[in-house]
Amino acid sequence: MLASGDWTARRTRHRDRVARIVEPYQERKAAGISHPVHDFLFTYYSLRPNQLRRWHPGYGTALTGPGSDDYLRYTGYRSETVEGDPVVTVDPAVLEHRRSTVEFVAGLLAATEARTPRLNCFGLHEWAMVYRGGAEAIRHHRVPLRLGFDGTDAVVESMHLRCTHYDAFRFFTPEAAPRNESALDRDGQIRREQPGCLHAGMDLYKWAYKLGSLVDSDLVMDCFEHALAARELDMQASPYDLSEYGYAPVPIEAPSGRAEYVRRQQQLAQRAAPLRAGLLERCRQLLS
Repeated sequence: MLASGDWTARRTRHRDRVARIVEPYQERKAAGISHPVHDFLFTYYSLRPNQLRRWHPGYGTALTGPGSDDYLRYTGYRSETVEGDPVVTVDPAVLEHRRSTVEFVAGLLAATEARTPRLNCFGLHEWAMVYRGGAEAIRHHRVPLRLGFDGTDAVVESMHLRCTHYDAFRFFTPEAAPRNESALDRDGQIRREQPGCLHAGMDLYKWAYKLGSLVDSDLVMDCFEHALAARELDMQASPYDLSEYGYAPVPIEAPSGRAEYVRRQQQLAQRAAPLRAGLLERCRQLLS
């Protein structure tokens, strides 16, 4: 059980943590300004900013004292009595409703964790999303390509595509997809996901919020902040020129750029490992 002073302090810290990232995004959105790096966390991923702001203690943690009844306004919470005291907790019905999701996430994370990280993709997925696609393939229309269309195509043709993440591969241009070392599909996701992949690390945020109130918000935000760090490298290594946004390129077309990418990719994989392990342990606890 968490006393009112304890959980309200945690809730305040969470809201402050979210505000540092969400408020600039909302201000840009209101002004009609886009950000090719940060906006991805709010456009590709489906959790809305107000949902991210809402602090959850996680399944099995009871809230006590003044203010705890406020949570009864939210779907999935219930009031009960523990040792004669009224408390508010996540309703067990939420777990039953989401059990299949918990099982899927646990299976995917366990399979990913068991594999050796692969660090030889060099972030070419963003290049493959543009390859021979012309202007229609550009995903960030206000951001120029560092090497132009021909230069971008030449980089893809000079290197091997080794993408292992289906949700990146599915955005490859029709000309790029056959160049990948394997044709990926949704059914093969659990067989191929590996812990060196930037996007597999970013998606820890997705799997955490997909479990909703079953997972405590501290873990969700840890995963969110990791996704943001991974996204920054993702775009620095992309074919886009982000100098206007304060990002120096990681020029993976050159040996020095590839070395830098691998070094930072490994650091991110190491950072993601305890997050993946923590989320997997949480899933196993829920299933038990």
